[in-house]
Amino acid sequence: MADILFVTWDGGGNVPPALGIARELQARGHHVRFLGHTAQLDALAGAGMETVRPRHARDFDNRHDYSPLAMMATFGDRGMGRDLVDTVARRPADLVVVDSLMMGAVRAAADAGLHYAVLEHAYDSMYRRSILGGPMGLNLRLRRLRPTEALDRAAARILTTIPTLDPTAGLAANIRQVGPVVDFAPRRTSDRPTVLVSLSTFAFPRMARSFQAILDATRGLDARVVATTGPAVEPTELRVPDGVEIHRFVPHVELMPEAHVLVGHGGHGTTMQALAHDLPVLVMPMDRMTDQPAVGRSLVDAGAGRVVRKGASADRIAPLIAELVADGPHRAAAARLGAEVRSLPGARLGADVVEELLVRDGAAAPGRPSARP
Repeated sequence: MADILFVTWDGGGNVPPALGIARELQARGHHVRFLGHTAQLDALAGAGMETVRPRHARDFDNRHDYSPLAMMATFGDRGMGRDLVDTVARRPADLVVVDSLMMGAVRAAADAGLHYAVLEHAYDSMYRRSILGGPMGLNLRLRRLRPTEALDRAAARILTTIPTLDPTAGLAANIRQVGPVVDFAPRRTSDRPTVLVSLSTFAFPRMARSFQAILDATRGLDARVVATTGPAVEPTELRVPDGVEIHRFVPHVELMPEAHVLVGHGGHGTTMQALAHDLPVLVMPMDRMTDQPAVGRSLVDAGAGRVVRKGASADRIAPLIAELVADGPHRAAAARLGAEVRSLPGARLGADVVEELLVRDGAAAPGRPSARP
């Protein structure tokens, strides 16, 4: 069996796809380690992963608000790349799987001649156009990280989305589209429609204000409303309408089987999980520099969702929620996308790609796939 090192960062939605593939690899008998930011090591260890504490990487904690320049510095952090090289020098890895946004680490893997793959947890079309083709890409090039060349040298780019919503993913020869890494459960019937409200775990500016506007928009709605705030919004700071259930955290897989619509920020992972449960989605992007606007547009184009701008009033949000709660073609569109999500078990197929790379390079034999979907 092989030794596999994942390199991640404390971003929130980027972590579950890595964990899902890592757990599948563990179930097949492989040894998995995670190198990430100090703030996330306890959670990774609690998920059953061996962790590596960084020594040179910039400190980062997703509960804090960072400027665009600070975010770019984190993504281009050569300190994390140095930690990666030091880690494999102390104990070699048969394969390194690096988060697609940690370009300082991707560059280090390429320069050190490591056997590495890149994990893309969003649309590749957005990644190429908005990330590599935008200000962040310019910043990475100014840092002499040569991101496109480093991505091209990867043994594979593991893409965790569906072809319908990211149809141009085949433009890069080393891309392997495996499907979303999400948990889902059978639908449960309920007497009333349920609206699930859940924004990002990342501390985007003015997110509490947006959360309040959404809650206000549910006043008078003939539906059960359940809201999860995550670590970035303090529930006690919100004015909660009568009848709204508010929680700091509940696993989405426990709530989505009986939900009828998700009101979210357009994070790729949460959106794919909602689609896996056949839910239409109202997207309020928290940051135009992320993949969130692209996710929202793709749902509108597919007929499975609507988009409302950050800062919209409750009066603007309320009719959109009511529209998506009601029956209509958006439900059939969400169900079509949901069937596609469920047909591509991303954790299992992602682990298959990892094992193909290991076998191709003579590092290890494959294990037995788990029974997980």
